[in-house]
Amino acid sequence: MREIVFDTETTGLDPKKGDRMVEIGCVEMINRMPTGETFHAYYNPERDMPAEAEAVHGLSAQFLSDKPLFADGAQALLDFLGDAPLVAHNASFDFGFLNGELTLCGREIIDLDRMVDTVTMARRKFPGAKVSLDALCTRFGVDRSHRVKHGALLDAELLAQVYVELTGGRQIGLELAAEEVSAEAQPSRIAARAVNREVRPPRPHSASEEELSRHRSFLEQMEKPLWAG
Repeated sequence: MREIVFDTETTGLDPKKGDRMVEIGCVEMINRMPTGETFHAYYNPERDMPAEAEAVHGLSAQFLSDKPLFADGAQALLDFLGDAPLVAHNASFDFGFLNGELTLCGREIIDLDRMVDTVTMARRKFPGAKVSLDALCTRFGVDRSHRVKHGALLDAELLAQVYVELTGGRQIGLELAAEEVSAEAQPSRIAARAVNREVRPPRPHSASEEELSRHRSFLEQMEKPLWAG
């Protein structure tokens, strides 16, 4: 199954109040394993960058001024996304901005049925615990030492590792390995093991007559044994 793990960076918190998406990073996964294929883009938001937002991701209005508009790069992004489920952390936030940008350029929005929210998954799995991306990386031992500021592609790559752990972790690899063994190959392997198995004669486990005689003699020497009543 193909899935896309993605993250966005924005100018603020609410696309309905004029905030825009300025960066998106996507990681392709097949059967919960990263394929190495990614998509990453910066966009010119055609507006200022609030200081509080820049402090989070480090993207200034000057840096973004020569980047393409979302409308100009929308098709490339949509081609990469395809019809795969889209995994994000606090997914309603990222979907809100992605669909907001698609609406602004007259594109069809992405169906929310494709949304997979890792925050919801984490809250179900660890009720009452912190479920931020940093907290989950710590819980699962995912190295985030190179994460100085938020970055869409970096955060998507970290989230991909967290998502694997939330959905079964390293056991997934075992399941996939088992699937690679074809049904036709299994009988021949079983047969080969049966043919090569050394046939051993049964080992005697009963006491010999001599051992039984010694045991009776030992019991006769005991005075007032408990089992004699």
